[in-house]
Amino acid sequence: MAERHIVIVGGGFTGTALAIHLARKGEAGLTVTVIEPREQLGQGVAYGTSDPAHRINVPASRMQLSAAEEGEFEHWYRHSAAYQADPASRWQDGKLYPQRAQFGAYVAEQFYKAASSGRVKLVHVQDRAVAFCDGDIITATGRRYRADELVLAISHPPPALPRLLLPLADTPALIANPWRPQALASIAAEERVAIIGSGLTMADVVASLARQGHRGPIVAFSRRGQLPRDNISGDYESRELDYRQPPKTLRGWLHRVRQEVAQAAREGQPWQLVLDDIRYNAQQIWQRLPLKEQQRFLRHLRPWWDVHRYRIAPQVSQVLQTGQSSGQLQVLAARLVAAESKGAEIALRLKPRTGTEISLSVDRLIVTTGPAHGSLVTSDKLLSQLAKEGLIQADPLALGILVNAQSRTIDSHGEANPHLHVVGPAARGRFGELMGLPQVAEHAEQLAEQLLLPEKNAKPARCPLSTDLS
Repeated sequence: MAERHIVIVGGGFTGTALAIHLARKGEAGLTVTVIEPREQLGQGVAYGTSDPAHRINVPASRMQLSAAEEGEFEHWYRHSAAYQADPASRWQDGKLYPQRAQFGAYVAEQFYKAASSGRVKLVHVQDRAVAFCDGDIITATGRRYRADELVLAISHPPPALPRLLLPLADTPALIANPWRPQALASIAAEERVAIIGSGLTMADVVASLARQGHRGPIVAFSRRGQLPRDNISGDYESRELDYRQPPKTLRGWLHRVRQEVAQAAREGQPWQLVLDDIRYNAQQIWQRLPLKEQQRFLRHLRPWWDVHRYRIAPQVSQVLQTGQSSGQLQVLAARLVAAESKGAEIALRLKPRTGTEISLSVDRLIVTTGPAHGSLVTSDKLLSQLAKEGLIQADPLALGILVNAQSRTIDSHGEANPHLHVVGPAARGRFGELMGLPQVAEHAEQLAEQLLLPEKNAKPARCPLSTDLS
């Protein structure tokens, strides 16, 4: 095989999984370089947390790099010292919910195992990619790497402050990015806390505060006030739906899902089985919907889908329930209408979905509204340059980067870039369900197989007139 170099920008789970699949399936002569500033691969936002309160959201048995490896992470974890040191990872039904850092460690170990096989050369460059010029990726330290294929595995840009909070950006009481290391460490035990957002990140924040002994009141609010739902407790056979005559509209799908949930309840089965099968087939469902229906989903149904689809570990759910039962945690369906810094405090005004405005004074306001996916293409130097040069563009749904069915980026002329790809959640505008780990792992494996096909239609990369590496 001729010498070939694939460069992956981003070494969280997505980029590392792609590198592992390329190493396992590739042949001699292939070099795969992962450019990732973190010391350990496989972490990213999800698995880079070191907080023991943060657990994987599904049982360990459902975490894997490919469908053929089902159960291997659970086996690895059961035989680790971390399992012995963390008896709380085992829930009452026997399922395991390890701390999230453990899955990151497992993925990193699989990378180094694949690298040691020797057939394909795997390299981790601990640096940040900042530019693409004349077929070379350039890093922040000025190193250049020739790329026959470039894959963007950058999925989660930093959070964006809601408009009403922009004047408070420099206020010490505002925690704009709870994923920043030690972001919550300075919160005193009795401080009053408000959290904007009520999804998975909010749940992690509350779990972290509980672990560090916080006793003050917590108010979490979002427009709908919906909390992530629980996973199934116990073992059930999967429930397969009939997709031979699928609905053609979002309203039709909503009606169908409600019917299926009601039928499952009559048969003594939990609603989660229905949603799990919908999720399993969600990419096909999504791609059959017209753009207008996809937009309608994002406007109206996405919050409901998210809380049923992205569930939380029972240990974290228990923390939320305990907080609500004691009155320490209050969850509101309300939107922010005003925020003002008053000395060391922040004064908030909230408009509930029903009733009159609520005024709050808090010592800390934590933003958990999630990554700013709509601004992904301008979120770092490399993506900004690629967008400026017309090599990539945002997808029309503002979920990430526009790609075709082969995960190739679409340039500003509407043409596919044959050697510039996207892997993972940044491609979900095209593929739909591409945030959960099984779907991301599958996407990485499929792209690896595609990249290893013989090269066709080579097209030289363009180079910007100037590149600022500062």
